[in-house]
Amino acid sequence: MSERFDQIIKIMARLRGEGGCPWDRKQTHESLKPYLIEEAYEVLETIEAQDDPKLKEELGDVLLQVLFHSEIGQERGTFTIEDVLETLADKLIRRHPHVFGETTVSDANDVVHRWEEIKRQEKADRSGNGDAGSALDGVPKALPALLRAYQLQVRAARVGFDWPRDEAGYAQVIAKVHEELHEVEEARADTAHQETAATRQHLQEEVGDLLFTLVNLARVVTVNPEEALRGSANRFAERFTHMEQSAKARGRTLADMTLTEMDGLWDQAKAAEGATGDGIVVQP
Repeated sequence: MSERFDQIIKIMARLRGEGGCPWDRKQTHESLKPYLIEEAYEVLETIEAQDDPKLKEELGDVLLQVLFHSEIGQERGTFTIEDVLETLADKLIRRHPHVFGETTVSDANDVVHRWEEIKRQEKADRSGNGDAGSALDGVPKALPALLRAYQLQVRAARVGFDWPRDEAGYAQVIAKVHEELHEVEEARADTAHQETAATRQHLQEEVGDLLFTLVNLARVVTVNPEEALRGSANRFAERFTHMEQSAKARGRTLADMTLTEMDGLWDQAKAAEGATGDGIVVQP
């Protein structure tokens, strides 16, 4: 494995060196940002598809991004791939004292709790004044909004700012969802009565609050909202494609069909996958 790893490092250096690839040579940390995000999502897609051969390929593409950034770091004299590996190894050992030290843990939740404690201590040590910073530190602003909302709520919950994890707490979350929905309706009515920049901004904020509360609901019932919404989006795309194919088989397009006709095709698409429920407008 070491020989293969050394080989790929040399290939990366060759691509960036004199006589290498013009495209690879012009890349920077900044220019590579979208590719890292793209490759990460392609890994998620192959995991969901349970496509192991494709997953192997996509994980290689993610590793390429690590090697790419490390090669740029070495050229700039800031860090090398060895530094990246050393930092990772040190972190894994430091944050797993229950494996590499004498600490004991009771379960996986205890591991997460101690992991966060160690992270806070690391921040305090780095600050030089004992300040561990905010419990929300470390949640990237560049995350997709839904996932960022979820992670912010998870971090806040770890310090006790959370709904009670019982039926009463669940009821409170549901009540909050209804409250936020009512506020959206009020903001929409204000916008319909007099649309201004202020009323539009207010409506946007209320919709955001509703979405944030729905993320909280998902978290309270232990559902990852990012995965749940991705699944719904995938099902919608599959069913909609089925509708298009059904319409084409009839010599028509969806654009020249009535909503009632499209609703019928939607029900057929759901039936084809064993799903049940109402029409496209009500329940995608």
